[in-house]
Amino acid sequence: MELHPVWTVFAYGLVTALATGVGALPFVFVRSVSVRAVAYSNAIAAGLMLGASFGLVAEGSEWGSAQTFIGTLLGIAFILGTQRWLGSHDVEVGELRGAGARKMLLIVVVMTVHSFAEGVAIGSSFAGGLTLATVITVAIAIHNVPEGLAISAVLRPQGTSLAACAGWSIFSSLPQPLMAVPAFLFVDAFQPALPYGVGFAAGAMVFMVFVELLPEALEGASRSAVGLLTAGSLVAMILFQALL
Repeated sequence: MELHPVWTVFAYGLVTALATGVGALPFVFVRSVSVRAVAYSNAIAAGLMLGASFGLVAEGSEWGSAQTFIGTLLGIAFILGTQRWLGSHDVEVGELRGAGARKMLLIVVVMTVHSFAEGVAIGSSFAGGLTLATVITVAIAIHNVPEGLAISAVLRPQGTSLAACAGWSIFSSLPQPLMAVPAFLFVDAFQPALPYGVGFAAGAMVFMVFVELLPEALEGASRSAVGLLTAGSLVAMILFQALL
């Protein structure tokens, strides 16, 4: 029995969301986490997020450079506002509380916002036929794996379980199947918003890297080590996106 197109679009988006959870798998082999390991994980996550941000800006500029720039500023403002709000509240998530919980919420929020634009891209791609939609979906699914790794690299050293790391990674990508369907149904209405969305996600991620991840990484490891890991993971993410 052939699936209704709406369910096909949703299924494609769900595949990309589940792929994000794969990023937690490398932490199956990480048993104990030292202060230095936390610093290294933050540095790697910073590089991955910066690389993803550069890709988003390049993608958004194809739809509108000014709109992407405005979206970037809105993303920075959003993180600033979220930081201030979380800083004035006693945050607790599972076994995490205080600064660890705030950082966890921030990175999950940032990645979740990022996923809205990818969901729209999946839904919109169906306007070009099933072949194009399949290519876009596979590319986003592969791209989501290192994003799940970035999330897990922050959460795992804080004591978060492997299952929770995978769960939060998948949760951050749930907007993809949820946004793919309306974007498919109303493609002409959603496409003009794409550069604002990707710019917003890029700005939020870059600001998160410089105010949260890198400062914490430098507290637990040498500058040269943090710089090497951040630069290496940044270049790896950019090359990875170029191959797609």
